[in-house]
Amino acid sequence: MTIETVHVGLPGRDYDIRIGAGLIDEAGAQIAPLLQRPRVAIITDETVAALHLEPLRAALAAQGIAAPALALPPGEATKGWPQFTRTVEWLIEQKVERRDIVLALGGGVIGDLAGFAAAVLRRGVRFVQVPTSLLAQVDSSVGGKTGINSPLGKNLIGAFHQPSLVLADIAVLETLNPRDFLAGYGEVVKYGLLGDAAFYEWLELNGPALAAGDRTARAHAVRRACEMKAGIVMRDETEQGERALLNLGHTFCHALEAATGYGDRLLHGEGVAIGCALAFELSARMGLCSQEEPSRVRAHLAAMGMKKDLADIEGPLPDADGLIALMAQDKKVQDGKLRFVLARGIGAAFVTSDVDADLLRKLLTEALKDR
Repeated sequence: MTIETVHVGLPGRDYDIRIGAGLIDEAGAQIAPLLQRPRVAIITDETVAALHLEPLRAALAAQGIAAPALALPPGEATKGWPQFTRTVEWLIEQKVERRDIVLALGGGVIGDLAGFAAAVLRRGVRFVQVPTSLLAQVDSSVGGKTGINSPLGKNLIGAFHQPSLVLADIAVLETLNPRDFLAGYGEVVKYGLLGDAAFYEWLELNGPALAAGDRTARAHAVRRACEMKAGIVMRDETEQGERALLNLGHTFCHALEAATGYGDRLLHGEGVAIGCALAFELSARMGLCSQEEPSRVRAHLAAMGMKKDLADIEGPLPDADGLIALMAQDKKVQDGKLRFVLARGIGAAFVTSDVDADLLRKLLTEALKDR
């Protein structure tokens, strides 16, 4: 098995992201060197547990590591106070000590919730991410953002708490259904759009093979996305500046997720893809980039069979003012002003609060009319 490693070099909190097919079967050997005693506590969800919990436990048992597990309901609705409270109380019942490790086995919901539980338990215990979705492998498992949603908005409650290790097993992506895989691909595209035009061109050429199951292409995409995120996190861990670029598409996305109830109508990565297309359209209308750029973004999303417009979201949506009101709840608001990640072209994103409200309203009104 070939394992590729991306190192996140934060002083005193550095860790490796290991990428390769079969890493769950190697998890015991990978995690054992981190342990003070042969025991971890696994947080997962019921869907992931049915597929991957027993292979993970077998790999840990082969190294003599005990692994009690809690399986939560699947879905974004889990990422709130009730299941968070349940998780923390379960970890306390398991007598998890400060020197122990919590292991997050799942997608972004589980990684965010388990990481936040680890951050607050006994004022901070270590945790390991074993991301099982493409979205989690390229984005949410890396960088130490943990948290849960409030009824008023997404990710409003949380902490920065870096993992001790990330194991991205490329083989588990083959258990994803096409919709979930493509939702994760929305975050992959984001990395090319925000800061690497050459990577975006590579995706235009290799995206279909990647979606069809090419492990080499998948490993390259995960590694490149992790390299980009690791570099940004090392320069700006707590999002004082450059790290905000990672929110390309997210101001729109979080409003759309709130409008659709954080459910199956719109998956996070689908919202990111639509949000990226809207951010590029807004950039073009502001004269920041040519109209060819948003057209190119939407053409690639369409070629991949992905959601790219508000028209692709089933069911009712608020009007433009309703969506803008939801954007105002976003945690990136500063001094009451919305912050957007816009672009001067593919691979050239930047953060600004200088967006004309009327232009934004007009863009959303027209996008809603096409539904």
